[in-house]
Amino acid sequence: MAIVEIKVPDIGDFSEVAVIELLVKPGDAVKAEQSLITVESDKASMEIPSSHAGVVKELRVKLGDKVKEGSVVLMLEASDAGAAPAPAAAAASTAAPVAAAPAAAPALASEPVARVSSPVAVPAHEPTAPTGALPHASPSVRKFARELGVPLEQVRGSGHKGRITDEDVKNFTKAVMSGSTRTQAMGAQPAAGADGAALGLLPWPKVDFAKFGPIERKELSRIKKISGANLHRNWVMIPHVNSYEDADITELEALRVQLNKENEKAGIKVTMLAFVIKAAVAALKKFPDFNASLDGEQLVLKNYWNIGFAADTPNGLVVPVLKNADQKGLLEISAEMAELSKKARDGKLSAADMQGGTFSISSLGGIGTTYFTPLINAPEVAILGLSKSAMKPVWDGKDFQPRLILPLSLSYDHRVIDGAAGARFNAYLAQVLGDFRRVLL
Repeated sequence: MAIVEIKVPDIGDFSEVAVIELLVKPGDAVKAEQSLITVESDKASMEIPSSHAGVVKELRVKLGDKVKEGSVVLMLEASDAGAAPAPAAAAASTAAPVAAAPAAAPALASEPVARVSSPVAVPAHEPTAPTGALPHASPSVRKFARELGVPLEQVRGSGHKGRITDEDVKNFTKAVMSGSTRTQAMGAQPAAGADGAALGLLPWPKVDFAKFGPIERKELSRIKKISGANLHRNWVMIPHVNSYEDADITELEALRVQLNKENEKAGIKVTMLAFVIKAAVAALKKFPDFNASLDGEQLVLKNYWNIGFAADTPNGLVVPVLKNADQKGLLEISAEMAELSKKARDGKLSAADMQGGTFSISSLGGIGTTYFTPLINAPEVAILGLSKSAMKPVWDGKDFQPRLILPLSLSYDHRVIDGAAGARFNAYLAQVLGDFRRVLL
């Protein structure tokens, strides 16, 4: 038997993460791929697995330590079973909107982003690495590249033994946008004008703000840094169109209050968002183009309905995904949403919790506002925004009646959905919310 060092594998774009849980102790027998410790970033928790089977001889970390890729976790007396294939964190780090997300403003997609042709004339990019061999990159980097639509076989890796890093993918994307793929993907500085001039825009203004008065600088949270790049991409690459509608939820609100009274002892609180999720699934089934993604010149229609919803956290908005919403009742949806929201607030959402979304909902109803324009969470093609409901006088043909009105704000990708379809979707959704029996149709 040999003594081997068990190290932290590639954990994505996190430079350092904190150890929050020790799952083994000296003397414990472990299997290959068994979790050894739990680490936490400001966005997600991850379990670090063992690359070998054997017996723990010595722990090299303790609670509160900061570790990164390559840090030694423990010394293991390895058995003859040998090493497991290149391990990755059991719950890989997330990059959000949702989003997330936002999540509002969600950004947490896991499928390839459709390429979009641009009217800006830029030189054709030149491959920076030979094709044929499988690019050397971790699963998290491959996922990140798919989100940006980057061909990894054309990216030159700057990591150990040519490993492609997140930064290499980012540099390649910047280079394509600025028309200087070869130099930038190989590590050169961005070309002049990459901050907007390549798109025919004026450079970003540089201002000495302190000249006009006292200032304070504050670092953006990690979630905002990650989601900001996704939001910028989504806004630039997706031609957004917005449609607005009012839904009469007077009867639905009465039903919600009644359900909460009946289930008070069970501790499950039904929110209006749970009703909207069920109504949205009904609308998505009637208008399947809204439950789709662009993949090149093809439209991928999905026969599953996973709804992402914006969750507010101290560090920003993220987008957990409620899987198979069509197969769940209101109480189950409400309970699962509460659980995902708590994990979001505690920073314990895993990558799986925020992947696979087909349609997103961003709700500002608990805060205020009337209408807004949510950004589409690529590679989805539509997102629904909910604002604060309010009592309004509605003419019934004889008199004005007080009715509870919920404003709906729909954003959709105009490459996939035209204005008539957007209006029909919103109108049908409002009808379902006005008479929830339509969900059964």
